[in-house]
Amino acid sequence: MRGPHNIWRLIRTGATLERTGAMNVVLDAFEAPPTLRFVARALGLPFKWLGYQGDLSMPPATRALTALGPAYIKFGQILSTRPDVVGDELALQLRVLQDKLPPFSVQEAKEEVQRELGMPVDQMFSAFSEPVAAASIAQVHKATLASTGEAVAVKVLRPGIEKAFRKDVDAFYLAARMVEIFSPGSRRLRPMEVIEHFDGVVRGELDLRLESSAASEFAANTKDDAGFQLPQMKWEYSARRVMTLGWADGAPMGDNDAIDAAGHDRVALSERVLQLFLNHALRDGYFHADMHQGNLKVAPNGDIVAYDFGIMGHIDEYTRRVYAEILFGFIRKDYKRVAEVHFEAGYVPADKDVDEFARALRAVGEPIFGMDANHISMGRLLNYLFEVTERFGMETRTELILLQRTMVVVEGVARSLNPQMNIWQVAAPIVTDYISKSIGPKAVLNDLTKTARVVARFGPRLPGMVEAALVRQSNPAEPASKPGLMERVLLAIVFGIAIGAGATLTLVLVDLTFL
Repeated sequence: MRGPHNIWRLIRTGATLERTGAMNVVLDAFEAPPTLRFVARALGLPFKWLGYQGDLSMPPATRALTALGPAYIKFGQILSTRPDVVGDELALQLRVLQDKLPPFSVQEAKEEVQRELGMPVDQMFSAFSEPVAAASIAQVHKATLASTGEAVAVKVLRPGIEKAFRKDVDAFYLAARMVEIFSPGSRRLRPMEVIEHFDGVVRGELDLRLESSAASEFAANTKDDAGFQLPQMKWEYSARRVMTLGWADGAPMGDNDAIDAAGHDRVALSERVLQLFLNHALRDGYFHADMHQGNLKVAPNGDIVAYDFGIMGHIDEYTRRVYAEILFGFIRKDYKRVAEVHFEAGYVPADKDVDEFARALRAVGEPIFGMDANHISMGRLLNYLFEVTERFGMETRTELILLQRTMVVVEGVARSLNPQMNIWQVAAPIVTDYISKSIGPKAVLNDLTKTARVVARFGPRLPGMVEAALVRQSNPAEPASKPGLMERVLLAIVFGIAIGAGATLTLVLVDLTFL
């Protein structure tokens, strides 16, 4: 429950940050003003002796979050996706948080599985191992299905994890509110929205049915992607606190020696992992948002295998088009068009100067494109791009930040496989293909078709609604009044569809003639 009683949790948090030396690191990363620094130190310094000591071998920030427990570890991982909030240096530190905690006993896990699935574990699984991985929210066991002998991975939530997270998240909301009060300049970073995003991610991870659904949707979207596979969902052995997937065999993506020993082509793998991500983000608008080496393997047949679907990214069709146009504009060095896209999308306030913004974008792009091809970094470009848009008043957009962070991670995976990789050369075909399909004449026809379908759903009601609107306007017994919003929309539909559709189709046919 949110409220002032959470101040004690914040005091304990502040005390731990002070004791581990992380307080100044965090305040500097947030560029905290004097007022916020005073409040934070007042909550922590006098109670420093109450703080957890943590692992002395870790950097201060990761040491503090690890000592504070699972919710803080998970929060650190989420913040690692937000360099716009915590800065690049701290984001990098948080990204290497070891998501490993002491496991709970295999007996507790079996009891949880039996309680959730309603059957004795021995009847479902002929073998059920000790934990093979223990994370902040759940742990994984390797098991064998009694019915088929198939090896599977069984993910089980930690006992009592929901209650523990709820308490800590409530304290996070209070902290975000205090940041907004004592640091008005931080409101651009939307601290409450950051916590809401974290809350949503955690709620999804605390109900394994949602992760199972994410895995199923991702599998449906990518079933025809060559060289890519996902472990098969086992719905009959999954529930709210238990999730069962096929076991993923293969060489870890981060182990180049194992990949080479298995005879795989690392250059081809590096290109495929980047192109797969771009396809998922642009084509489907649904992508694996935690696509680091620890969640990827190379199967014996050379396919890339992805798992752990707790964090998935979603971007709507319009945002995909904007993102693709921005990348396409940089690929063509058309900085004016990149600037116009930002203004058209409303990312940059309309009172700013588009030409000045275009010049700022050129200052971002030209130094990068002046590098050798194998040094060009899409991740660096996106980082610089967000710095420029911040100067021009662009507000934080969580979906784009998550996309940017994942792009940086995937690029890192690709370069770990092939340091000489030309990022733009690999990305250009995917981006160009998407642009041709989403912005060209065929895309106009598709948009027109979707609009017609929406109008058709209301078709049976339109005549009566339009007639009623016309009667009200022509009735002499009532004083004429300005048409309301709904009436203006209806009239626009009636008189606009024929004219607009005819003109649009004519333009499309002309464009198709010259393709």
